[in-house]
Amino acid sequence: MDLTAQQVFVLDRLQSLGFQIVPFPMYANYVGVRKGRCAALLAPIPGGAFSIYANPTVLIAGNFTARLTREGRDVFVWKKEQLEATPERLAELESFAAALSETILPVE
Repeated sequence: MDLTAQQVFVLDRLQSLGFQIVPFPMYANYVGVRKGRCAALLAPIPGGAFSIYANPTVLIAGNFTARLTREGRDVFVWKKEQLEATPERLAELESFAAALSETILPVE
């Protein structure tokens, strides 16, 4: 994947803030970003910026999850594994998404 100098700068900034840049082989056209138990995919866009591809989510065994409601409870699911969407997990995810969005906004 070819990235512009501005995109490399954004990735360096993310790393300086504690985010890890990680590959997700199933999503080779995107840049994987992880912090704690949360992750997201960044899509390079023309002009040297990124957009967030889909919603950031919680990882199970290093894999992206889907957030569902099962038996009246919110859970994060990957295959047959699930984690309850506890207030702590949701707060971590919200903080991750906010910090990620703020960091990848184009600098003007």
